[in-house]
Amino acid sequence: MWFSVADHHGFTWPEIGDAEPGVKELKRLSTLKGKLMLFLAVAGPGIITGNVDNDAGGIATYSAAGARFGFRMLWLLLIITFSLAVIQEMCARMGTVTGKGLGDLIRETFGIRLTVITMVALLVANMANTAGEFAGIAAGFEIFGISRYIAVPLSALGVWWLVVRGSYRVVERFYMMFCVLFATYVISGVLARPDWRLVLVSTFKPDFSWDPEFVVMAITLIGTTIAPWMQFYQQSAIRDKGLTARDLPLERLDTYIGSFLTNFVAFFIVTACATVLFPAGIRVETADQAAAALRPLAGDYCGLLFAAGLVNASLMAASILPLTTAYAIAESLGFEGSLEVKSGESKAFYWLYTLMVAVGAATVMVPRVDFVGVMLFSQTINGILLPLILYVMLKIVNDREIMGAHVNTRLENAIAGAQAVVLVVLTAVMVWQTIIPR
Repeated sequence: MWFSVADHHGFTWPEIGDAEPGVKELKRLSTLKGKLMLFLAVAGPGIITGNVDNDAGGIATYSAAGARFGFRMLWLLLIITFSLAVIQEMCARMGTVTGKGLGDLIRETFGIRLTVITMVALLVANMANTAGEFAGIAAGFEIFGISRYIAVPLSALGVWWLVVRGSYRVVERFYMMFCVLFATYVISGVLARPDWRLVLVSTFKPDFSWDPEFVVMAITLIGTTIAPWMQFYQQSAIRDKGLTARDLPLERLDTYIGSFLTNFVAFFIVTACATVLFPAGIRVETADQAAAALRPLAGDYCGLLFAAGLVNASLMAASILPLTTAYAIAESLGFEGSLEVKSGESKAFYWLYTLMVAVGAATVMVPRVDFVGVMLFSQTINGILLPLILYVMLKIVNDREIMGAHVNTRLENAIAGAQAVVLVVLTAVMVWQTIIPR
């Protein structure tokens, strides 16, 4: 498999004569280097999708979980990692095999009616989410003493310019750079000086309670990690990058790494807040509240790194969520929607991206906007949309006319089907808890 992928990318393996000294070691090193080069050529869609899932809303949820329940929810992150990997792998498979985005496949498979319903829900949810990301940008910069009226417009202009003027390759490089900066949360978790023995035990020993607040937080934790926009973005990015079925093994690895990294970062966010805020009885609802609360208790470095991570995460998500929406709607309507096409054929795609960024940024500038309410609203729409997306994905990935030999196996269907049922039940409860006051 490695050799077919290598040939596809024009990479030739070094030829080394067996009679030369140290040939086996040289051959081993050359092969490892070649495999790494191939992986780096393919990597991006999965890693970026996983990391951007730790946006302002996600960070707020992880912070609240740690502050309210300490280390008790760490074991859930292991389960969520597995579930996320299974779902995103199906996206990777559909994207590489068909060369199309999920919006395209939904329109071609299910017709215009279901496509319109799906796109309207995605548009509303992502619009609310984008406003939440710019709220995260504003709150993060204000911790550093920079007014939102300066930070938000400049940030909006920056993310707009990156996508409108950059090729997919350029945009992906910037996103990968943002991914590296998520290490600030790992450092914050270490600087909080947790009891690592207790952390380890809590990670592998399930601790569940039927307390309503615990149940709601557990459901929210799952709901914020597996979001509908992720499936649309990863598949469209795979198409834009030009990956094919021959790249599938490497794109699977890219996907699994991304699924691991999103919860690896979440692990340290929960750990930092569980170590510092939980013993002090400090509850938080937003990521900036967590950053502000960490500073006096865990030290400036911990709190400021946490705030820097919030700015980084929000900037990345403020760019990708509008891009996801533009990708999905352009595909579903049959328009050209690609970062590789800058001609007039992509006007609708770029105008939609521009509108999403402008409205999201403008919302933050309105005084006294309830951003917690906005995030809860977007979470509700996500909860309603996710079961529908899982259903259409399972239908498409099992269609031999579309997927050929790459359809799900019985085991994969059993795992994905069970996860879909569980997620449908959990998101239904989450939506109910959000709509109905407790």
